[in-house]
Amino acid sequence: MDQITMKLQADRLIMEALREDISSEDVSTNAVVREAARGEVDLICKEDGVIAGLGVFSRVFELLDEKTETQLYCRDGDEVKKGQLLGRVRGDIRVLLSGERVALNYLQRMSGIATYTRSAAKLLEGTGTKLVDTRKTTPNMRIFEKYAVRVGGGCSHRYNLSDGVLLKDNHIGAAGGVAQAVKMAREYAPFVRKIEVETETLDMVREALEAGADIIMLDNMSAEEMREAVRIIDGRAQTECSGNVTRENIGLLAEIGVDFISSGALTHSAPILDISMKNLHPAG
Repeated sequence: MDQITMKLQADRLIMEALREDISSEDVSTNAVVREAARGEVDLICKEDGVIAGLGVFSRVFELLDEKTETQLYCRDGDEVKKGQLLGRVRGDIRVLLSGERVALNYLQRMSGIATYTRSAAKLLEGTGTKLVDTRKTTPNMRIFEKYAVRVGGGCSHRYNLSDGVLLKDNHIGAAGGVAQAVKMAREYAPFVRKIEVETETLDMVREALEAGADIIMLDNMSAEEMREAVRIIDGRAQTECSGNVTRENIGLLAEIGVDFISSGALTHSAPILDISMKNLHPAG
């Protein structure tokens, strides 16, 4: 995550996380460390995976005290091993203790997503199909979770509702049909925006294609239906497969020949990567 994005978008969210964890004071730390004292602590990986969020991890401590120094021995996107020393953090011991949980929460969550995404993306290598995320993210964590997907080798779908036109079942119902929904979107949305339509049946696929949709999402269709849909579309629109996509079935879906496979599991079902801060000791 670049420095500009960090300052403009992430800093505020990180501060909110810190305020949630320290509403008035860190009673435990203040009880045992009564005044400023320099210290150092190791950052250790406790299982194999893909690391993501190191910049966010470091930023937690910098926001508490800009003099805190983080020395890293790996970069986002690196595959790390159990027992590996990832880095060291030096600074006021009170800052290291008070920021530990928030910093690790970000790093563990983001690394877990990157690890899960990497394992899924590898199944699509050589297929021409791209793996994309969804908006099924944790509230106030989207910027971090979608970044972690990219680190893991996935691609971003629209970031939020302002980012693109996706006409889902309820939009279509509100508009009165596929053709009418696409027509209204064409009239309203800027010409630079592509229009994607969610379809659940082959009849809807035909309607969306005839209406001029740029992208047609095949939602919760059987493999046979999706193959037929791709044949009907025949390259006249881009195709996206969606609905209950997991690491276990993604390889089979890629064989159908869609352009994109979107998976909410990348962000809502990835387990954390176990990482800890250990061996805190005084340092001059």
